[in-house]
Amino acid sequence: MVKLSENFITRMKTSLGADDYAAYRACLEEPSFHGLRVNTAKISVDEFLRISPFSLRPVPWCPNGFYYDETQQPAKHPYYYAGLYYIQEPSAMTPAAMLPIESGDRVLDICAAPGGKSTELAAKLQGSGFLLSNDISHSRAKALLKNLELFGASNIVVSSEPPNHIADRFEGYFDKILIDAPCSGEGMFRKSNAMIKAWEQNGVEMFVRLQRSILREMVRCLRPNGMMIYSTCTFSPEENEQAIEYLLELAPDCHLVELPMYPGFDTGHPDWSRTGNPSLQECRRLWPHRIQGEGHFAAMVKKDENAPQTVFSPYRPSKVKLPEEVWEFLNRIDWTWETERMELQNERLYYLPNEMPDVSGLRLLRNGLFLGEIKKNRFEPSQSLAMALRMEAFDHTVSLPASDERVIRYLKGETIEADGRNGLVLFCVDGYPLGWGKLTNGTMKNKYLAGWRWQ
Repeated sequence: MVKLSENFITRMKTSLGADDYAAYRACLEEPSFHGLRVNTAKISVDEFLRISPFSLRPVPWCPNGFYYDETQQPAKHPYYYAGLYYIQEPSAMTPAAMLPIESGDRVLDICAAPGGKSTELAAKLQGSGFLLSNDISHSRAKALLKNLELFGASNIVVSSEPPNHIADRFEGYFDKILIDAPCSGEGMFRKSNAMIKAWEQNGVEMFVRLQRSILREMVRCLRPNGMMIYSTCTFSPEENEQAIEYLLELAPDCHLVELPMYPGFDTGHPDWSRTGNPSLQECRRLWPHRIQGEGHFAAMVKKDENAPQTVFSPYRPSKVKLPEEVWEFLNRIDWTWETERMELQNERLYYLPNEMPDVSGLRLLRNGLFLGEIKKNRFEPSQSLAMALRMEAFDHTVSLPASDERVIRYLKGETIEADGRNGLVLFCVDGYPLGWGKLTNGTMKNKYLAGWRWQ
């Protein structure tokens, strides 16, 4: 049986009442739910359902989210390595699903690692606009970068900065901001005993201070008519309704936007705030005993259209003259290349987002799409470029069905046999790129990135 502290039990009984608390307590002994979210930048939901080998049920609040049976292992399938979906707890899909991303938006995910929300934001942008994915932890940001590149995101910058550094740099810049705030994690107790122990050690006050400091900085980054969604995976009013109450008092040019209701969802509770602000009903609470998912909270605010605005110009690097071998390779790709968006850094070539501002001076892990490295008399394309391509965009491809044992062997880094003319090939599974290889007389030398290999 999941063991809860008396302090937590008292708080929950006060919030829920005796009968509802009993239902909550009982649900902690039930299995948690497992979900995946389709990468709509690579494949439509209908097409994925057509080829999916898994038994799936829709997640009501996420159009591209699905439950899968715990006996299945979607992380051990070639489609995962092709970036066709992300493994994500169903309730955690809520914030990114509800943030209304539009083509060309400038988007910030401030607490982004390991990338569940950022990958969905990138998919919704469909290669347009600009996504800044940031996490203060440099080690966690590495996992964030990998997940974004696996998803084929090209219009990205990945950074590792404290929120105040981002706010000082980009005041009034972003159309959409997502804050999946560090929290006490009460909604995850069914999934993790470690979260229970952490709660007993830390309580909620430490997180309240941290959340308010993030909100204070992020509201500065929001442009007029911009929208910001705040979410936690906890129940405490101090981290939820009272955090939004603090934000509205801090920024009178912002107001709450009512979020959708789905079966089992709860409204926010104004009576759990300090002032009883009735607009807090527009927040949403997800309780694990009322839905098929863990505990979550989400609220969205919009900044008034007459708020102060800062004008930014897109960053353009110094012009570079690329060797002929680079253009010989790039011309094999059916893209329209804009040379003013190309930046060379120590023989590494990047293609910058069209809307990207000047990010110099920030602690960066990635600055646009890494195209590859210029080496002596040749250009070595990157794994991230392979993932950003569609099969039909490259002039030499090999595609095998997921059932072919050579696919797994390729993902393990092995040399395989394949038909095709000699030279560099884009290797695919069922038409979706996995990485590069080099064919020589029917033998393909493996160029799959070592750090990504099937374990």
